[in-house]
Amino acid sequence: MFTRIHRRSARYEMDMTTGPLLPKVLAFSGPLILTGILQLLYNAADIVVVGRFAGPQALAAVGSTGALINLLVNVFMGLSVGASVVVARAYGAGDNRSVSTGVHTAITVAGVAGVLVGVLGFVASHPLLKWMGSPDDVLDMATLYMKIFFVGMPANMLYNFGAAILRAVGDTRRPLYYLTVSGILNVLLNLVLVIGFHLGVAGVAIATVASQVMSMTLVMICLIRSDGPIHLNLRKLRIHLSQLGEIVRVGLPAGLQGSLFSISNVLIQSSVNSFGSLVMAGNSAGSNLEGFVYTSMNAIHQADLTFASQNLGAGQFKRVRRVMWVCLGTVTAIGLSMGLVFLLFGNQLVSIYNSDPGVIRYGMVRLEIILPTYFLCGLMDVMVGQLRGVGYSIMPMIVSLTGACLLRVVWIYTVFAANPTLEVLYISYPISWFITFATHFACYMIWGRKRLKRMEAAAA
Repeated sequence: MFTRIHRRSARYEMDMTTGPLLPKVLAFSGPLILTGILQLLYNAADIVVVGRFAGPQALAAVGSTGALINLLVNVFMGLSVGASVVVARAYGAGDNRSVSTGVHTAITVAGVAGVLVGVLGFVASHPLLKWMGSPDDVLDMATLYMKIFFVGMPANMLYNFGAAILRAVGDTRRPLYYLTVSGILNVLLNLVLVIGFHLGVAGVAIATVASQVMSMTLVMICLIRSDGPIHLNLRKLRIHLSQLGEIVRVGLPAGLQGSLFSISNVLIQSSVNSFGSLVMAGNSAGSNLEGFVYTSMNAIHQADLTFASQNLGAGQFKRVRRVMWVCLGTVTAIGLSMGLVFLLFGNQLVSIYNSDPGVIRYGMVRLEIILPTYFLCGLMDVMVGQLRGVGYSIMPMIVSLTGACLLRVVWIYTVFAANPTLEVLYISYPISWFITFATHFACYMIWGRKRLKRMEAAAA
């Protein structure tokens, strides 16, 4: 019985330490890309439904909360990156005991973090939105959306940590299946609650929380029923200090980087807010469309991180270096092709969210600057994944915060302050991506390769 069930679970897993790299990177990334696109389609459904049936102010309210939500949750979401790296290394090394303790520590951390972030977000929503300068015609709706959203934070955290564990062993298909089910629920509830019961932003938020509970339930059942090394036994849920230390060492810098990145995005959102609700709505639509390109590139970042981690655990040091080049080439192709296609049909795509000519015009202002250069963001993220995969956690955090976060803050208070236009505001993104990627690449070539050579020599 054990062998049969374990084989059934094992067919979803992937050995990343042997065989041709590009086909495996694509096989790993494909379901991740579909997962991200489905998630964005469901989020887009939120925005489309609320924008079409509750008006531009409701669209602005939902769209303007993203940067602030990320600011509050990214520290703990970064720990899921640490959990994925820890489990992937142990899996690559064939250390099933460490895989198991890593799984139980990660799920325990997820539950605790979900409650803490949920309470913080619920209490702090209104004052933080007011600090961001949300207009009066948007503030109350945005606050309501955030309060309901943060009620579902424990489910959100548990799903993301559970999916990170599955990715660590190469399983990107089952999270796709689970998201499909929860996403369908999200869309159906949107239609019923917003159109049928006229609940506006509250209906969108309730639908989002319900879908998160569904996806969390499915991924937890998957881990509990697995008889492989990632099997979850609820009676064994506890924090193992050695595993927690490794998760925090890798994940905390990633989480801090994400949250501090969000500070710059909050400042940019605050600057967008100063132009009024119409610009906010166009920015929300444009940003949501960009997400389809970003999530596709981010799948390659996840592949680099996981492949590098498994191969490092297995002592395949030359293969670690090859992973980076394969992922850099793949992310460039994806970023350029998708960015240009989305730009070509930009007017039609923005009009799906809201048909107001002003919303379409302001959405295109953003897309015309971001989409042709978005591949630079993908290159930046792949280098971050490579550096974390080979064991560096502080270095990519410092580089990212300096090259992207700090630069954008300085840009807002200097260049944008002197010439306060949307074009000047948005151009800070590609400039920061290019500088940060170039610095990450230089750091890897100087220190990352030396680290791999030292490890290779020690293992010889």
